[in-house]
Amino acid sequence: MAEKLSAVKGMNDIAPPVSAHWEWLEDKLRSLMLRYGYRNLRTPIVEPTALFVRGLGEVTDIVEKEMYSFEDRLNGEQLTLRPENTAGVVRAAVEHSLLYDGGKRLYYMGPMFRHERPQRGRYRQFHQFGAEALGFVGPDVDAELIVLACDLWAELGLEGIELEINSLGQPAERQAHRQALITYLEGHADQLDEDARRRLHSNPLRILDTKNPAMQALVNAAPRLMDHLGPESLDHFNRLRGLLDAHGIGYRINPRLVRGMDYYNLSVFEFVTTQLGSQGTVCAGGRYDGLFEQIGGKAAPAVGWALGMERILELLKEQGKLPGQPAPDAYAVVPDAGSVPRVMPVLRTLRQQGVRVQMHAGGAEGMGSMKSQFKKADASGARFALIFGPDELAQGCVSVKPLRGPRPGEDAGEAPTQVSQPLADVAAWAQSLRPTIPC
Repeated sequence: MAEKLSAVKGMNDIAPPVSAHWEWLEDKLRSLMLRYGYRNLRTPIVEPTALFVRGLGEVTDIVEKEMYSFEDRLNGEQLTLRPENTAGVVRAAVEHSLLYDGGKRLYYMGPMFRHERPQRGRYRQFHQFGAEALGFVGPDVDAELIVLACDLWAELGLEGIELEINSLGQPAERQAHRQALITYLEGHADQLDEDARRRLHSNPLRILDTKNPAMQALVNAAPRLMDHLGPESLDHFNRLRGLLDAHGIGYRINPRLVRGMDYYNLSVFEFVTTQLGSQGTVCAGGRYDGLFEQIGGKAAPAVGWALGMERILELLKEQGKLPGQPAPDAYAVVPDAGSVPRVMPVLRTLRQQGVRVQMHAGGAEGMGSMKSQFKKADASGARFALIFGPDELAQGCVSVKPLRGPRPGEDAGEAPTQVSQPLADVAAWAQSLRPTIPC
């Protein structure tokens, strides 16, 4: 026997019934994006390594330690499995001149890859859904994206998600803050851990995001970027706050919120929860007006966010908000395998009418008894059993037997009874098998 193969560590299969929850969430996201005028963009999973080195920053954790990079054996090109997709979206916008006729609102979903220690809510292959608004100046689109996310939490019924915001200002302002921060930290070098000492001169802003409890007092007393912001950056931030206030959206200003990529400027934000342990950030983003130029395009403003699909689903599960499993409308009970050629066209017609039908199958050897088929019909969750017995087929009909009562919200009416329906006019009675409310 050949050796049993397993999935790569940290890269998980998503099988039924769990996959149904993914499909439900994806449908919710697509519907909301359409209402806000965002359109789908699909980019390759593999991108040039230079895209992330240039876009995210050479000294970020992602580029230094987490990317899956390799050399193309055919031409020697350096390639990387995408660790995030904002850089890919901007690369596509530049390559295809997507902004030639004005700004674009785009969304994406799909797998990302980072070589991290797998844990709850953090995997080596993980899935993100992102919304990006390209070519729009001003805080109104920043606010729109935050409001969009808040509407998503409401539609999903999620509770306990809090918004944190900050401003990173512009490059010159960050540079002034960077120098002040280095000077401060050099004066407390004995309190820095190994990671902070490594970052001190390469990326000191990331030290502010340390999770080391022993360094929290030091970080809390460090120079604040907000104190180095000029009038324009402060005006942008204050106008964003005003728009959030106008929507009644609560938030907390977190002066230590810096994000993990170098391309951010001005507004940054995170939606956080205390219900997922250390992986408390469920959605995060901000403005990245300089990224177009960093990857070789013309300067263009941009803002966006990404959410972790696994974390959202984990939070839905934690709060008991996941939907029930989808079930067929009807289950076809076929006692005689010889009847299958006559039954299958009937079921096809029902499906063409929008009825979800599952057929018992197994060939002559595996059809099973009527009793076993009814057990499977009931276990499927179907509301009706369609009985294609020899007596029914001899009379040119099918017996429709209710298996359970009406769904919540449907009119209970009288207790349903078993009826016969003609095979000659399936379309005339097909709709009686469908629920009267969306399921």
